[in-house]
Amino acid sequence: MLGWVGIGMTLVLVVVSVGAYAYYRRIESEIPREPINVGSRPPDTGALNVLLVGSDSRQGDNKKYGPNLKEIGERTDTIMLLHISPNRDKATMISFPRDSMVAIPECKSRTGAVIPGGLRQINAAFNEGGINCTIKTLESLTNIRIDHFVKVDFTGFKGIIDAIGGIEICLPKAVNDPKAKLVLSAGRHVVNGEQALGYVRTRYALGDGSDLSRIQRQQVFLTKVLQAVTDGGLLTDPGKLNSFLLAATKAVTLDDQLTLDRMVEIAFSVKGLTTKELKGITVPTEPYPADKNRVQFSQPAARDFFESVRNDVEVTAAPTPGKSAGPKIENKQVRVQVLNGTGEQGKALRVADELAAQGFVITEVGNVATTPKTALRYAKKDAADGPAYGDAVAVRLSKEKRTPVAGKVRPVTTQPYKSKAGVEVPGGPIVQLVIGADWPGVRVVSAIPDSLKDKVVDSTTNPCL
Repeated sequence: MLGWVGIGMTLVLVVVSVGAYAYYRRIESEIPREPINVGSRPPDTGALNVLLVGSDSRQGDNKKYGPNLKEIGERTDTIMLLHISPNRDKATMISFPRDSMVAIPECKSRTGAVIPGGLRQINAAFNEGGINCTIKTLESLTNIRIDHFVKVDFTGFKGIIDAIGGIEICLPKAVNDPKAKLVLSAGRHVVNGEQALGYVRTRYALGDGSDLSRIQRQQVFLTKVLQAVTDGGLLTDPGKLNSFLLAATKAVTLDDQLTLDRMVEIAFSVKGLTTKELKGITVPTEPYPADKNRVQFSQPAARDFFESVRNDVEVTAAPTPGKSAGPKIENKQVRVQVLNGTGEQGKALRVADELAAQGFVITEVGNVATTPKTALRYAKKDAADGPAYGDAVAVRLSKEKRTPVAGKVRPVTTQPYKSKAGVEVPGGPIVQLVIGADWPGVRVVSAIPDSLKDKVVDSTTNPCL
C-alpha cells in the first residue's frame, strides 16, 4: 500500500540530487534495487512513466499493522503510474484500484516457477510474481511502457512524512478508526508520519467507504506532500534535507536503472514542472458483475483513456463550481496569423495546421526576423478584447502560459492560409502568433472522456474529503 508516495520521492530525489550529487552518491548504494525483466515491451514514446507500488508486508517494523498477516506475503493495495509528457510540461498520476479484476498474463513467480495467466484481482500480480509481474500486467492492459518503478512500505512512508515535518490535512468530520490507528477531530491538522499513514489508510471512516474514495484522498495528500517539499524550504534547509535523504534511502526499493546519473538526467528535463502541472485521475471502472466488492475497467472509457495517455493528451480538471469567469472565447471565434521567427523552413505552416485542427481560424502564415522568444500579439486598437482572444491561443501552448502583448510586428513575408472548405471566418481581432527559438509546441486536444473530468485531482481540489 501507499506506493503513490513514491511519486514525491522520485521527483524530490531527482531535484535534490542536482545540488547534492557527491553526498547522495555515498548513500545511494544503500537503496535496494531490482531489475525490470518482462520480455516484450510497448514502444517508447518519449514520455517518462514511473510505476509506484506499495508493499503491505507486515514483516519487520510493519508487523504492528497486522502481526497475524505477516505470513501472507505482500500485495500492492495501491498502484499508481506517474506519466510525465514527452515535453516534460505536465504530469499525471494514474491510479489503478486494487479491487480491479483484470487479465493477468503468464508470469514467473518469485522462485522462478511459471504462473498461468488468468482473470484475477490486479494486486495479486505483485503477490504472485513480484514487481515484474505487476509491470507486465499493466503494460499488457495499457500498452504504456513503464520506464522505472519505486516501492515503499508503511514504515518507509512514515519516515518520509516525519522528515518533511508533517503535512496539513483537512477532515470533514471527526475520525476514530482503530484499524487505521487514527483518532482526530474534524478540521485542519498537521499530521506526522503515524497519523499521516492512518489518514491515507482509513477507508470506512471517511468518504463513501470505497477504495475509489480513498484513492482520491491519497492523490490530494500527495499534492500537499509536493507543495511541502517544493514550497516548505526542505531544499534549502541542510538539516531537514539530510533527514529526508536518510529516510528516503531506507524507505524505497528502485529498479536498477534508476541510478543517480539517471535521476540527474530526469531532474534537468522536469525542472520546469510545478505542483500546478500535477494531476491525479483514476482509471474508469464499473462494478464487477460476479462480485459487488470488486470492480472492472469500464469500456470503452478505459481504452480511450489509455490511448490518450499514449498520445500524450492532457488531463483537464473540471471548472470549480461557483468560481467566476469571464466570457469564454471559443477557438472558432479566434483568427490567427502565424509567423515563423525560428528560421526553420515550413515551421509556420506546420504550427498553423496544428492550430487549425483545434478549431482556430488561420488567416495567414509567414516569416519574421529571427526572434528568441515566442509571443502572442494583438493590435493596440484592440486593447479592449485583444487579450482575451490572445489568451484563447495561449492556453493551447505547452509549458508556462504566455501573456498576450499589445503591438504587432511587421512580417517579412506572408501568404494566405488555405482553410478547409466550410470554415466560417469570424469577426473580432486577429491574434499574431510569433514563433520564437523557445517554441514550446501546441498542446494536444484532450480526449479524456467527459465522465472523468469531475474526477481529476489537482492542487485546487478541496482537501476536506
